[in-house]
Amino acid sequence: MIENVTFAEIHIGQQASLSRRLTMADIELFATVSGDLNPSHLDEDYAADGRVVGHGMWSASLISAVLGTLLPGPGTVYLGQDLTFHRPVRLGDVLTVTVTATAKDATRTAVTFDCLAANQDGKPVVTGVAQVVAPTEKVRRSASELPQVQVIRHDGHELMLKKCEALPPVPTAVVHPCDESSLRGAVEAAEAGLIDPVLVGPEAKIRAVADANGLDIARFRLVDVPHSHASAETGVRLARTGECEAVMKGSLHTDELMGEVVRKETGLRTGRRLSHVFVMNVPTYPRPLLITDAAINIYPTLEDKVHIVQNAIDLAKVLGVATPRVAILSAVETVNPKIASTLEAAALCKMADRGQIKGGILDGPLAFDNAISREAAITKGITSDVSGKADILLVPDLEAGNMLAKQLSFLAHADAAGIVLGARVPIILTSRADNVRTRLASCAVAVLVAASRRASAALAAE
Repeated sequence: MIENVTFAEIHIGQQASLSRRLTMADIELFATVSGDLNPSHLDEDYAADGRVVGHGMWSASLISAVLGTLLPGPGTVYLGQDLTFHRPVRLGDVLTVTVTATAKDATRTAVTFDCLAANQDGKPVVTGVAQVVAPTEKVRRSASELPQVQVIRHDGHELMLKKCEALPPVPTAVVHPCDESSLRGAVEAAEAGLIDPVLVGPEAKIRAVADANGLDIARFRLVDVPHSHASAETGVRLARTGECEAVMKGSLHTDELMGEVVRKETGLRTGRRLSHVFVMNVPTYPRPLLITDAAINIYPTLEDKVHIVQNAIDLAKVLGVATPRVAILSAVETVNPKIASTLEAAALCKMADRGQIKGGILDGPLAFDNAISREAAITKGITSDVSGKADILLVPDLEAGNMLAKQLSFLAHADAAGIVLGARVPIILTSRADNVRTRLASCAVAVLVAASRRASAALAAE
């Protein structure tokens, strides 16, 4: 309930207070609502001593909160406010705001309040005087239910890009970049220092696209071939001979490129089955989430899934996860002979116990809620080292994985990056619908994989 104090009920010296701790969410939300993007509040590299501070008016808004909800409360109308700011409010500081009635004016039912905001050490942060029109009618009612506000950040991909800053650009065969989207993606990745693109395709068409869209490709090597099939064949050959350390899909169809990649005699096959991994940064989840396979293997067998999960574990390690936790998804969390994915999940877990899958902790079958939420697992009596801490979600088939990844992107505002693993080099699959952040992040994943393989090869040669 919320109740006011009428003008008649207010007496000189009467006080009301509230306390609030400053969090990063407070700073970000205030900046979002007010439009005040002063880097002193948002950028540790810019802020004095590397410590961001709260907006001064955030502190002042707490005075308004006391006046509008406590004293006088509902029905209060501001007439004026003067403020003096004495010291900054830093993350974690607790402000206690107190207003004290000092004067009343019956002709206007106006009340003057001294205002003080003090930190947890009792030191004044803000002082001032407020004048308000106090309500004359008593109000007691249920407090309005405020909407839930969620801070959605998109810094997960930025962290991946930051890891690439010290790494050299990766020579990358960009296969058939014959439309604006694919060619721009290659140019932007080159400008970001991620790749050194080798443009493979019909030269006249590539240059026409560049000219039409103002893209500078003069400094890039261009391999002229007549059509998309020749582009795929040549791009794969450049990777197979070691001239390129990654392959990036252009405007040709994925099947056309992957057909050359998996060709036995001239492709990029290894002992592993190829699989696709989405690297998802979901604002509501505390760590990157790898989803596999949502693009290559339509109905993978148990044997396929061994390769798929091992590819994902190896990638998670490259991304900095020491011991990746793998949730093997199904519709239920118990083994059911009528649901093949539950049987395969149980088999994969036992294979991990026997060392046939290495480097990760596997658990399954797990329903999606049990994989993501520890509370959901506890409610269902599931004891798991993976529940609520999953780094990798192994989906039953391509349809389930594709739906899951797109739901996270479009409903949970997740950022996605995609890469194909299991070949001699990482393969970057981009889409015309991808934004710049997604394209660069996909390239960043390939750069980290290429650097890891380079380091492993150097170590093996010693």
